[in-house]
Amino acid sequence: MEEILKVTDLTRVYGKGGAVTRALDGVSLTLEAGEFTGVMGPSGSGKTTLLNCVSSIDRPNSGSILIDGQELTRLRGRELARFRRERLGFIFQDCNLLDTLTAFENIALSLSIVKAPARSIDKRVRDMAERLGIQDCLNKYPYQMSGGQQQRCAAARAMVTHPALVLADEPTGALDSKSAGMLLDRLESLNREMGATILMVTHDAFTASCCHRVVFLRDGKIFLELRREDRSRKAFFQEIIRVVSGMGGEMADVL
Repeated sequence: MEEILKVTDLTRVYGKGGAVTRALDGVSLTLEAGEFTGVMGPSGSGKTTLLNCVSSIDRPNSGSILIDGQELTRLRGRELARFRRERLGFIFQDCNLLDTLTAFENIALSLSIVKAPARSIDKRVRDMAERLGIQDCLNKYPYQMSGGQQQRCAAARAMVTHPALVLADEPTGALDSKSAGMLLDRLESLNREMGATILMVTHDAFTASCCHRVVFLRDGKIFLELRREDRSRKAFFQEIIRVVSGMGGEMADVL
C-alpha cells in the first residue's frame, strides 16, 4: 500500500531553560492510503501537538513529516500554503463554517480555492453533500442547521477536493450522541467508498472505535497501538475501553 503519511522521530519542545516541556518525544507513525487512524491520550499527552505539526500549524524541533511524498518541514510561505489547501483537508471541533455563506457556498469555497473547473463545482458539491446526508441543507446558512448538520457540512468542505490526508480534531466533541453517530457513519462510508485517508484526534472511545487503528500517546510518546482487524466495532470499543481503564487516572478525561 502507498504511504500517505510518514512521521519519523518527531520532537516538539516548548519552553526554555529549566521550564522545558517535551510535547512530542521521538514520535514515529505511518498511515497508508485509505487508512482511518485515531489518536487518543490524556490531556498533555501530545495528541493535539502531533496533529498541529502534521497540519503545519506548528513546526517540530526535529524529525520528518512526509505527506504524499512531500517533506512538509521543508516547505515555507506560498509553497506551504498551496500544499495545505491542495493536499490536506481539515475538520475542526467547532466547524469553522463561514456564517455569511450557505452550506453550498461553504463547500464550494474549497473547490474555488484550488481552482477547480467552474463547470464541475455544482456536481461535486451536490455529490459530496449527498454522501454526507446534507443535500437538503445546501441552501441553508449555518445558523439554520443543527450542530450535526454543520459538522457534516464541514466534513464535506474538507473532503470535496479529495485531499491526500484529512485531519480531524475532536470532530464529535461538540455533538450529542445521535449527531456524533451520524457523522461517524458518514466518515466511515467516505473512508470505505472513496478511500479517504483520515487521522483523527479524539478523547472518546466510541468515536475511536470506528477507526482501523488507534494510537495511544502518553508523555509525548506512543504508548500502544490497537488494530481493529476483523473485529466488530463493539468488540473494538471494548478493547479500547480496557486500554483506557488500564491507564487509570491519566485517561479519566477519555471516559
